[in-house]
Amino acid sequence: MLSIDISHAASFLPLPYQAALRPRLERAANWLQQGGGKGSDFIGWVTLPRDYDREEYDRILAAAKTIQADSKALVVIGIGGSYLGARGVIECLCSPNYNLKKKSTPNIYFIGNGLSSDALAEVMELIGDEDFSVNVISKSGTTTEPAIAFRIFKEMLEKKYGKEGARERIFATTDKARGALKTLATQEGYETFVVPDNVGGRYSVLTAVGLLPIACCGIDIEALMRGAQAEREDTLKRGVESAAVQYAMSRQALYADGKNIEILAAYEPAFRFMAEWWKQLYGESEGKDGKGIFPASVDLTPDLHSMGQYIQDGIRMLQETVVFFDNSRTSVTVPSDEENLDGLNYLAGREMSYINEKAMQATKAAHISGGVPVTEIRLPEIGEEALGALIYFFEFACGVSGYMEGVNPFNQPGVESYKKNMFALLGKPGYEGLTAELEAKLKSPARQARLLINPKRRRISLRRFFYIREGVFPCSFRIRLPGGCSGGTRRDTARCRGGRTMSRITSGCRRSCSSRRAWRP
Repeated sequence: MLSIDISHAASFLPLPYQAALRPRLERAANWLQQGGGKGSDFIGWVTLPRDYDREEYDRILAAAKTIQADSKALVVIGIGGSYLGARGVIECLCSPNYNLKKKSTPNIYFIGNGLSSDALAEVMELIGDEDFSVNVISKSGTTTEPAIAFRIFKEMLEKKYGKEGARERIFATTDKARGALKTLATQEGYETFVVPDNVGGRYSVLTAVGLLPIACCGIDIEALMRGAQAEREDTLKRGVESAAVQYAMSRQALYADGKNIEILAAYEPAFRFMAEWWKQLYGESEGKDGKGIFPASVDLTPDLHSMGQYIQDGIRMLQETVVFFDNSRTSVTVPSDEENLDGLNYLAGREMSYINEKAMQATKAAHISGGVPVTEIRLPEIGEEALGALIYFFEFACGVSGYMEGVNPFNQPGVESYKKNMFALLGKPGYEGLTAELEAKLKSPARQARLLINPKRRRISLRRFFYIREGVFPCSFRIRLPGGCSGGTRRDTARCRGGRTMSRITSGCRRSCSSRRAWRP
């Protein structure tokens, strides 16, 4: 069903790379299947397509039918993994314009994924007097963005239907035993679905977290699970030769060679939010301990007219992964024109799907010629089984890639930093000590600027200089540059941790350096 071509990525790497990476690859794949790696308490998603809770699955289908019958709109409240996967699947399979289409299923509004009053007010206005239900998704129930949104829409429901009526229209997807949302749901009598303890948010699209909103749109969630299970079986059967493991190996080998930004490209506008889900999956799983490939995405061909120049001719730190669907769901043919003023009669009679594929092939060839390794992932069509397979493929590859990198792919410690600062600035009890410190920092930009030119603090000045000039973090944070090592210095030479002499900043670490690690001036 799903196929991958890494030949145009592998051509950028020395041939022995597969043999060199194989031991790490096998160990990483084994940790995902058997446990033993970092964060192994959160690998329940690996067997989920086979072992999912059938009783809850039936309740999801029943709840979806109830919502379809009595609601014109479903408000899905969640952030990050609590909404990106569901939105990606719905837009990919139904349309980015789903809410505008004539249909027998309710409109879906995703909210609680930000703090914009305009966005909240707009959804409230769009719902108007229509009947609606709410699916609130939160493991704890205390995450700021969805918790605020739930307060607002819960109040709307209770004003419109009364407390009893609102109870029948609120569906909570949360922890099975604890947390603020679970406590409230139990007290109020909301129907609840479970966020499994052994599945993290960004890996949860095939649990009730994603399946309830998806089912409400009339999507065949059984086919979605069937596709994921087929990909799982193929991955286990083929082992290190499977598409997912080969993808993980290729991207990590390219990362070691300085390709530290990965662009996910798709030629279907409907794929946009699947790319957003992919960015969270890989960014949150790998971006830690001063390591990680930075995930970015482009919509092609539109972004060829904006980002295309940089991809073709910018810094050679990019690797590209293309997702392409072989068959379109519709057929549109280019008409002939007698005057042919636009010169397009050579395409008359051609289907748009044919032109789209040729554009993909032409772009791929151009990027490869420009020094960008390209991996191509193909699926037969945009459909439930194909998308289920793709979801499992990306998840398994992400776990393997994270383990190969040497990080825990299932935690996200860095996310807490902004939360602590936000709580302090908002005056949350218990954060008073941090408030004054943050306010002082935010009110003294002049002091920050002086550090750049203070000769007594030349070391800090240099690091801040390279952050601004090169667009990377200070070298002490181990951020890789295209030359293979990290950081920079205005002095002519320095020593990397491998003991090799490093050249000027314009060339980075000499290729003879085998350490490929960060260095300090």
